[in-house]
Amino acid sequence: MLIGVPKEIKNHEYRVGLVPASVRELVHHGHKVLIETGAGDGIGLDDRAYKAAGATIAKSAEDVFAKAEMIVKVKEPQPKETKMLRKGQILYTYLHLAPDPVQTEGLIKSGCTAIAYETITSPRGGLPLLAPMSEVAGRMSVQVGAHYLEKAQGGAGILLGGVPGVLPGKVVVIGGGVSGTNAIRMAMGMEANVTVIDRSVDRLRQLDEIFGSKVQTCYSTLDAIEEHVTSADLVIGAVLVPGAAAPKLVSRKMIKQMRPGSVVVDIAIDQGGCFETSKATTHADPVYNVDGVIHYCVANMPGGLSRTSTFALNNATLPFALALADKGAKKALGDDPHLMNGLNVHEGKVTYKAVADDLKKKYVPAAEALGL
Repeated sequence: MLIGVPKEIKNHEYRVGLVPASVRELVHHGHKVLIETGAGDGIGLDDRAYKAAGATIAKSAEDVFAKAEMIVKVKEPQPKETKMLRKGQILYTYLHLAPDPVQTEGLIKSGCTAIAYETITSPRGGLPLLAPMSEVAGRMSVQVGAHYLEKAQGGAGILLGGVPGVLPGKVVVIGGGVSGTNAIRMAMGMEANVTVIDRSVDRLRQLDEIFGSKVQTCYSTLDAIEEHVTSADLVIGAVLVPGAAAPKLVSRKMIKQMRPGSVVVDIAIDQGGCFETSKATTHADPVYNVDGVIHYCVANMPGGLSRTSTFALNNATLPFALALADKGAKKALGDDPHLMNGLNVHEGKVTYKAVADDLKKKYVPAAEALGL
């Protein structure tokens, strides 16, 4: 199979779909890789490294899209990229379709087979291709939150860890999944006062066993969210409903009650965000102010730590890329129900129920759409 890797064009996105080591694996399996010139420059992977791994360098994205049987990316295709997709072509990348009707329509019209990293599952019920980026985003959320709490950045001038004689800042993490757990770990490392809110008592019990008395666990109710959010210095929204739009758990009224100069970081913004006041931002212009509260809502947070993120992502995506290339889409999807869960759009049909429900599209089960 001929696999194509275009350079990412989303604002300040420096990650790349394949690293040279992944290219080498694919070539070893008998496949060809066509990568756009400069695709890895942003993270120090130049064309020579890709050539050494066995790739061919393309002069343009148009060349990649025109020739490749499978496109491997990191972020969802932008409108000009969607127009270059075609029937029979595999698109393997993050999609986050539920809050994005424009992209969904573009994929439907293209006729391509669109497989989303974020909905592929594991035998243990996890999301293995979302997990590495959730880890990065979770850890990064505390880092950027601490930065914007600085007075020079418009924050309240609070050091999360405090100092002897001065109380530490209060960090509230909404959601105890992969990103939330990594946010907790970082906030603890900074010696902040940390509270996690989750609707699963079993998960709260697990977090209590992992972190002990250093973290306060709280069952998610409207009262609990209101009480802890309004008294927090930094709130991290780490809520995930796989493939669906994130629920709006923090109202504007709660935001208004927070201390001026407080910070909220919405990790869930790729799925629409979990704060009522959230709107997607970019690394070029990452924050805005609502009622005195700084909002950090960058839609591709891990792109800010692009080298670490790219290598972590490739560790997770490569096995499925090899399966798709070795077997072709239909057989690979049919052989692996977890990879099948990644199929979101196939030849004009929406095959992921949460996306279809959120966008009010007709849902066609993946196996049916593939004719299996």
